[in-house]
Amino acid sequence: MNEPRRGEPRGTPTLRRTTRDPEDLARRLTAWVTTWQPAAVVTRYEIPPSNGMSSETILFDLQRPGATPQPCVLRLAADPLAYSVFPRYDMARQYRTIALVAERTKVPVPRLLRLETDPGPLGALGFVMERACGRVPPDVLPYTYPGSWLYEASAHQRDQLERSTVDVLAELHTVPAAEARFLTPDADGDTALRRHVNEQRAYYTWVIADHSPSPLIEHAFARLEELWPEDPGESVLSWGDARIGNIVYAADFTPSAVLDWEMASVGPRELDLGWLVFLHRFFQDLTERSGHLGLPGFLDRDRVAARYARQTGHAPRDMEFYSLYAALRHALVMLRVGYRRVHFGEIPMPADTDSLILHRSAIEDMLEGRYW
Repeated sequence: MNEPRRGEPRGTPTLRRTTRDPEDLARRLTAWVTTWQPAAVVTRYEIPPSNGMSSETILFDLQRPGATPQPCVLRLAADPLAYSVFPRYDMARQYRTIALVAERTKVPVPRLLRLETDPGPLGALGFVMERACGRVPPDVLPYTYPGSWLYEASAHQRDQLERSTVDVLAELHTVPAAEARFLTPDADGDTALRRHVNEQRAYYTWVIADHSPSPLIEHAFARLEELWPEDPGESVLSWGDARIGNIVYAADFTPSAVLDWEMASVGPRELDLGWLVFLHRFFQDLTERSGHLGLPGFLDRDRVAARYARQTGHAPRDMEFYSLYAALRHALVMLRVGYRRVHFGEIPMPADTDSLILHRSAIEDMLEGRYW
């Protein structure tokens, strides 16, 4: 069992986040860089403690003769031997999405440097981009806990962060679905929303393979059908993982870089809005259950919707559906993460599958109409 990271209570096991050999990966990266930057060397190589369980992040500096070191980030497809969170990782698709956002919008994204589509040199597909400067709201311990820079910020500063984050979504959603067809190459006659939900159903089937079904998740899928929007509206480019933990913020609490595009898709604007709001509530709920105040009122669903409407002229609708859908999508990831912990012997397999879903009570309350 791994030791807890700084800031976590003693006795709390950390999640295994990689099975790769850091020294081997460093050697591979150093050799690979010379194939496209012959005179450059890799310095200050680091795998951050916050490295995710999905695509892996490696930080390094690219040192060219006579030049200032260039801070870089390598994003590498997850190791399939590490019980990955998703069934596949299309790094070229992520790279192309970031390029589209950079070309078509004013949304700040890191400058792309290199795409590697041959798994040989690095042991997996990946790409390199410039590293952005700034601060990211932490997941561990969550930014809703006392001591985080966002918790200690003033009400005005948090309001600035919220407003500028909504502006990111408003700007991103100016990209129509037609310009991101590569995100849905096998689209059939269904609507973008129906395809999106069908993909999540397929993901659920993959997650529970060789495991018991989740009554809670299946109930939530059924409830979505009852709440299905009469008119989902136009489809746009959707970030997919639209949360403040995937944004680097500058000193003035505005975004300097928007990260993590592996869940990008096309669909209604409300997909991102629902995810943004619920993922904050997920952390807020965990914080309140631990006896802390958290950040009540921050990223309030109605206020976010109102801000988005003022910015875009589009009044978000069917937010009960999209909020539940966000909670359901997050539950699928949590279930996979739970099975991953079982796989690595960090926890025993529970008798109740739904106990692996940390926000189980939130979904139950949503299904009963008493959460929001």
